[in-house]
Order: sequence, then C-alpha cells, then structure tokens
Amino acid sequence: MKPINDRVIVKPAPAEEKTKGGIIIPDTAKEKPQRGEVIAVGPGKDGNLMTVAVGDIVLYGKYSGQELHHDGQDYLIMREDDILVIL
Repeated sequence: MKPINDRVIVKPAPAEEKTKGGIIIPDTAKEKPQRGEVIAVGPGKDGNLMTVAVGDIVLYGKYSGQELHHDGQDYLIMREDDILVIL
C-alpha cells in the first residue's frame, strides 16, 4: 500500500483488554485506540514534505481516519494533519 499526497497509513495499537486493577473490559466498553505505528507515508502535498516517517509511534484524534481491513490487519488512512503528536 502506498498512500498519495499527505496521507498516512497507521496500524492502530490493540485496545486494552484489562484495567490496571485487573478488571477485564468487555468488547462493548473498549475505547477506540488513539495510538498507532506509521506503516506508510505519502510524498506530501503542494511541495510540503511530510513530518512523520515510517515506524513512528503517533497519537491521533479519536475519530480520525478511514478504517481499512487489508490482509487480515486493520489500518487507518488519515491526513498528516490528523496526527496530534509523534511519541
């Protein structure tokens, strides 16, 4: 997969299964992850270079990106502007 323009493909981190106290969280109560690893980066748009790079761990908005299921994996396709911080 190769994104175009200022798009980034992110593999979301798995949702938490347990709380710190050991309580198991049911699927219906799990929060959507807001953290993931950058898998692919587009070339940029209008001559602006991309800030993120492949392998970066990033935080993004709760409802950011378009979900994609490819080869048994879940990914998000989002604009670089949807990424809040590189960890």
